[in-house]
Amino acid sequence: MRVLGLDYGTKTVGVAISDPLGLTAQSLETIFRKNPTHLRSTLRRIEELVNEYEAEKIVLGFPMNMDQSKGERCRETEEFKNMLEKRLGISVELEDERLTTVAAEEILIESGVRRENRKAVIDKIAAQIILQQYLDRQEA
Repeated sequence: MRVLGLDYGTKTVGVAISDPLGLTAQSLETIFRKNPTHLRSTLRRIEELVNEYEAEKIVLGFPMNMDQSKGERCRETEEFKNMLEKRLGISVELEDERLTTVAAEEILIESGVRRENRKAVIDKIAAQIILQQYLDRQEA
């Protein structure tokens, strides 16, 4: 069963996909949008990816605060989750994403990616980390 992982941000959505066995996550792409409130094309692209990879589930990063409280970004993410479920008709699970962007930044630095090039790929790396966290918990 393939699972799509998403790192939902105000201007981008990082995307990752699991292998067919659901063991490993690979970064896929970053979806960019000009206006944070215009989600139609973002939802359409995610639907295309779900269909292309025959994903049966989506794991969506959930941006809780470090003290485990929920802020405005959590509310927006829950609304996005509801939109995805309504449009796609598949399960969308929330996964704690605290520090995933920091971890993605560290991976890119260690890989020698120049600062000006990191912005283009950091969200899809964060999505990969979110998805891998989820997959690892499923195996345990």
